[in-house]
Amino acid sequence: MAGEWDLFWVGDGYAGTSTDQSGLGGWADLDDRERRLGFQERQPILVSPDLRVDPRLSEFFRRSRFSVRATGTQESYVRDYRLLFTYLWRQGRDWDQATAEDLADFEHWRRRDRNNPRRVGGAKWQRAMAAFRSLYEWAAARGYIPASPVLLRTVRLPDGSGVQTPELAAGEVRASNVKWLTPRAFALWTRVGLLGYSADDVPDAGWRGRNDGRDVAFAEVLFSSGLRRREAGTLLMVELPDTSVPRSYYPGRVAAAVAKHANRYFYVGAAALRAVEVYVATTRARTVARARAEGRYENVRRRWLVRDINRAGLVRWDDGGGVVSQAPLNALTDTDRQRLYVEADGGVEPLALWLTEAGLPMGYRSWSRVFDRANTRCAALGAPVFCTPHMCRHSFALRMLVSLHHALDRRLGLDPAERRHYQQVYGSVWDLVKDLLGHRSVETTRDIYLEPVRGLQLDSLLDGEDHAPSGEVLARLAVTTGLVLDVPAAAVAG
Repeated sequence: MAGEWDLFWVGDGYAGTSTDQSGLGGWADLDDRERRLGFQERQPILVSPDLRVDPRLSEFFRRSRFSVRATGTQESYVRDYRLLFTYLWRQGRDWDQATAEDLADFEHWRRRDRNNPRRVGGAKWQRAMAAFRSLYEWAAARGYIPASPVLLRTVRLPDGSGVQTPELAAGEVRASNVKWLTPRAFALWTRVGLLGYSADDVPDAGWRGRNDGRDVAFAEVLFSSGLRRREAGTLLMVELPDTSVPRSYYPGRVAAAVAKHANRYFYVGAAALRAVEVYVATTRARTVARARAEGRYENVRRRWLVRDINRAGLVRWDDGGGVVSQAPLNALTDTDRQRLYVEADGGVEPLALWLTEAGLPMGYRSWSRVFDRANTRCAALGAPVFCTPHMCRHSFALRMLVSLHHALDRRLGLDPAERRHYQQVYGSVWDLVKDLLGHRSVETTRDIYLEPVRGLQLDSLLDGEDHAPSGEVLARLAVTTGLVLDVPAAAVAG
């Protein structure tokens, strides 16, 4: 589109790129050029409509605080930059010519202009303001612009101290009220959206889903573990928990390079892992066999053949050019993980757990499209459910809070009257949920992920229900708060 900034990523992150470089038009050595210029793997490159790359932006992406932010934050921020820069360009200005008035006009267009079909709520605007403030304050400190166009005001905190916040900060930050599902609502969404059932829970004879096992297994893992989309979507076969000993939940490890903050343990239910094992033995195995027969893996441009992985998690691989490298599993990014292949029975195959229909590693961002298609099907068939990867994480947090309260009550022999006396014990439950989600702050867990019980006395929900399944408690929360998506029990037959 005319007047639009383009976004590219160093290395492009696509593990399935062919060895055929003819389409690069004399730029077959692009990787080497990027390395010589100091570009980092997965560094964003913004190209202006007149096909220029501003070296100041490249410096910001490589050497400012932006470079150490979580991968997901970087991706969100750079999309906000691209949209703002395009808006400014169409007003006749470059990114470094933005004024406070320009940002005010952009805020109106982004949030309230009826001519904008994709207006955003407070949460996304808050994130955008954080992105703009980071860039423009950095540019002003370097002398690249006279001053930041992000105007600030001082807000007084209860303790009398002050904190500066953007004048254009959103007054509300909620994008959607409903971010939780009960287990039966999730079950209906899975069956209709991913398995091709009708809204009446009857198999659809016309359904032609080819990746049902994969898609259901991924959704079950998210709902059962609370993993983020990136964390679950970049799992390797060797990172699957050992299920040789029967138990209800199995521990796994999230690598630091794909987690938001740091490596951590996660726990996933036995039923979800059984779905994964079925997927690996059926859909994935057929996909790999087909890809081998078609010679797809021989044509992968960036293929790292794993030589060994020791007990400490150190991976050694051959890059195909005779160079042997090594790194801890914990340090492998999502892009690295897409490049790992192993010799297995029958030939080479990806080490990544989740594969596309072509047998190549599936980029974790693709899972949003899978969920979108399932939601579209549910809406078309009149099934009153929808789901996103992050709703699975929210729902896990709420289920864990209720289940852990029940577990502690049974273990300590508490009756309803004693629950208030043991608030310090319940405080530890909030901390447990925080740790399971990988949050740094318990306030984030309480205020965002567990909002349906914020301000409520949880013991009033549990009172007299010492043996009630957590699903029943969540169903009551759906009625009392309006924040949890539920369906009648009769809606799910299986």
